[in-house]
Amino acid sequence: MAKVSGPDLTQGIPAVEVKPGSPALGHVGKDGVLLAKLADGSYSAVGAECTHYHGPLAEGLVVGETVRCPWHHACFSLRSGEALAAPGLNPLPRFKVEQQGGTLFVREKLGPISQTARPQPAGAKHPASVIIVGGGAAGEAAASTLRFHGYQGSVTIISAEAGLPPDRPNLSKDFLAGSAPAAWVPVRGEKYFQQHDIRLLHARVEHVDAVKRTLRTADGKDHSFGALLLATGAEPVRLPTPGTDQAHVHYLRTLADSEAIIKGIEAGAKRAVVIGASFIGLEVAASLRTRGLEVHVVGPEARPLERVLGPQLGDFVRRLHEKKGVVFHLGETVTAIGRIDVTLSGGGRLAADLVVIGVGVRPVTTLAEQLGLAMDKGVKVNEYLETSLPGIYAAGDIARWPDPRSGAIRVEHWVVAQRQGQTAARNMLGYREAFDSVPFFWSQHYEVAINYVGHAEKWDEITVEGDPEKLDCAVSFRQDGKLLALATIYRDKQSLKCAAEMADG
Repeated sequence: MAKVSGPDLTQGIPAVEVKPGSPALGHVGKDGVLLAKLADGSYSAVGAECTHYHGPLAEGLVVGETVRCPWHHACFSLRSGEALAAPGLNPLPRFKVEQQGGTLFVREKLGPISQTARPQPAGAKHPASVIIVGGGAAGEAAASTLRFHGYQGSVTIISAEAGLPPDRPNLSKDFLAGSAPAAWVPVRGEKYFQQHDIRLLHARVEHVDAVKRTLRTADGKDHSFGALLLATGAEPVRLPTPGTDQAHVHYLRTLADSEAIIKGIEAGAKRAVVIGASFIGLEVAASLRTRGLEVHVVGPEARPLERVLGPQLGDFVRRLHEKKGVVFHLGETVTAIGRIDVTLSGGGRLAADLVVIGVGVRPVTTLAEQLGLAMDKGVKVNEYLETSLPGIYAAGDIARWPDPRSGAIRVEHWVVAQRQGQTAARNMLGYREAFDSVPFFWSQHYEVAINYVGHAEKWDEITVEGDPEKLDCAVSFRQDGKLLALATIYRDKQSLKCAAEMADG
C-alpha cells in the first residue's frame, strides 16, 4: 500500500478547494482518498489507488466523471468507483461525504458498489448459460463482468492452460526477473472464482455445434451453452530449426513456460541466447540479465522493434540493453541449436546452456474455422464483438474488429483483450455496447517502461519530442497527417491525454 498523503479528510477540507475536474487527494486513516466535485455539483470520494498495481490515481487524468490510471490506463468512475475499463480489476472503495457549511468531511467507508449499479437494459433476455473457451485475459474479464452485472446463469471457463487465469505480462517481466513471487501471477485467486460461482474447467475443446448449442471436450463430455465466447488467444510461432526439441530450449507463453526457464537458471544456466528481437524476446533478455545471465539476442532485423516503434526508439532500446550487457547479433538467424551452443547463419557460434525463442505468436482459430465463422486475418466480429453466428462472440488475440480510427484491426495486447472480454460480456446481457476502446500496451525493459496508445501498422511521418536517452520523450506516428499512435517514456499524463483525444475522435 502506498504511503498516504494530503490532508486528513476526517478533519475537513474547504469545499472551494475541490473543483470539477481536479479531485483533492487526502486520506481517511490509512486509506488514500480522492475527493471529487461532480457535474451536478455533488461530491464523491473514492480510493486513490488503482486496483491493478496500486497506481497513484491522483497523478492520472480526469475526464468528465472518470479518472484514468497513469500507469496502465485503467479507468474508474469518480461517482461510484466502478472499474469501467481494464486493467482495473475491482471497483474503488467508496467513502461517505458530508458537507457542513463550506467544509467537506470524509469519515465513513462505504460498502462495495452494487452489482447492479449500472441500469439493466430494458427487455434484455439473458442467455441461460455462458461458456468461455480460453482462460486468458479476455476470458477472465468476461466472466468477472458477467457476475458484476448480476448475471445469475451458469458461467464456465474452459481452458487448455493449467492453473488460474494469469497476469500474462508478468511472465516475461517481474516474475521471470525474480522480483515478483508466484502468488502475483494469477489475476485473481481461486477463492474469487468460488465466491462468484465461476467454474474453471481445464480441458481442450474439440468440437462446437452451433445449432445444438453444445461443445465437446477432449474427454468426450458435452457441455451446453446459451452464449459462447471464443477467447482462445495466441500461441508462439514454432521454429523449424534443428534442435528446438531439447530440454534447454524454451518458448514463453504460459506460467509453466516461465517456470521451466527459471528452473533452468536455478539448475546452473549461465549463458542464454534469445532468438527474436521482439517485445517478448527483449523483455526476456532484460529479465535474464537481471538474474545475472550472459545474454545474446539474435534477430534478422537491422534494429529491434523498428516495425512497431520506429528507428529512433528501436535504436534507443538496443542501446539500453547493450548498456546492461546484452549482446546483439542482428541481421542473422539461428540455423541449428546444439546441446551447448547455437549456430548462426553467418557461420558463427554462441555458447548457450539456455535458449528462449520469441519470434512472435499466431492466433488460435481452429474452433472458429471449424464452426465456419467469417474470417479475416483472425475471427471477424462486428462492433459488438459478435461473430457471424448469433450468440457466439470472439475477443482477445483472435478477434478482428472494426476499429473506428484504424479500420479493421486485430491487436495482440493484454489490456485490449481484457476490455474486449468486458464488452463481449455486457453485450451478452443486452447492453449493445460498441467496442471502441483505444488500443494500449506497455513494455518493460529494466527500469524503463514504454507506453503505447493507438495503432499504427504503417506511417509516413514520425515526430520525436524530448529525448529517449533522458527517459523523457513522446514519439508520434502519423499517416497523411493523421495521428495514429503515440509512444511515450515517463510521460504518463501525455499518454493518457492522447488516448482520451483519440477516443473523442
